[in-house]
Amino acid sequence: MNDPATVRAEAVRHFNRFYTQHIGVLHEHLQKSPFSLTEVRVMHELSRGQHQTAAALARNLGIDSGYLSRLLASFERRNLITRRPSEVDARQSLVSFTDEGLAAWRPLDAAAVDEVSAVLARIAPQSQDQLVGAMKLIERLLDERPRRSIVTLRAPRTGDYGLLISRQAQLFAASHGWDHTFEALIAQQIGQFAQRHDAQRENCWVAEQDGLIVGSALVVAASDAQAQVRMLYVEPDVRRLGIGTQLIDESLRFARRAGYRALCIESESTLDNARRLFTQTGFSLASATPERRFGRDLVIERWERAL
Repeated sequence: MNDPATVRAEAVRHFNRFYTQHIGVLHEHLQKSPFSLTEVRVMHELSRGQHQTAAALARNLGIDSGYLSRLLASFERRNLITRRPSEVDARQSLVSFTDEGLAAWRPLDAAAVDEVSAVLARIAPQSQDQLVGAMKLIERLLDERPRRSIVTLRAPRTGDYGLLISRQAQLFAASHGWDHTFEALIAQQIGQFAQRHDAQRENCWVAEQDGLIVGSALVVAASDAQAQVRMLYVEPDVRRLGIGTQLIDESLRFARRAGYRALCIESESTLDNARRLFTQTGFSLASATPERRFGRDLVIERWERAL
């Protein structure tokens, strides 16, 4: 039986070969251009309108600083860019397009957009959305830089409930070894909510970042006076960015407006990040009960907060 790590590595290599074969189609406009692919990458970065230093360009594009210096010197000789001293650090120069540089870039940019649009036009609109979503997911998982893009909380859309069930079942199976009964439980909870919930007393939020779902929370009635948070989760690669706090805060605001006097959350004793979040948002541990759940011996905790 093949080692899982080897299987994954081969899958990535297979995708790289596939994508390399197709990426040439998206660079055909360069064949008639006086600029190399690397030069076009630098021009694209400059076109974003942000005055950048050469060091920042090299870092953002992953280009050797010496090579970039020679490339920028060539641009300067052709009057495509201008440099001015940085007000923050006089040792650094800010690089930006000249009018000639912008004029050279615009037809390249338009041709690239046309080529990508032609490739996308071959597949259905829904498949285009799936493709873009998959690309964003790859970028999110491989990008080691801290993510600071805006996170929005929105209402669930068609298909989101199924994604939330699948994703949470996968996460807890991988991290804690929980079996299929956990998936059955959350599917039941989501099904009950989707079929018959009181919009004045119960609500669901999906946390979205760069078009991808990165978390969720569900508030339901536990009694006339107390609401309960369910389906609370945040994707592992975006934790510690305040998304969990954002979801809890929204749950608290909704519960208050709905007239509840308390909010509770059921969790498990080994979920350290969740326990820390509950403490930081004002919840107190009300009970801890050993139980056999999801194929494991667990300690089920109940956290509560008065409203």
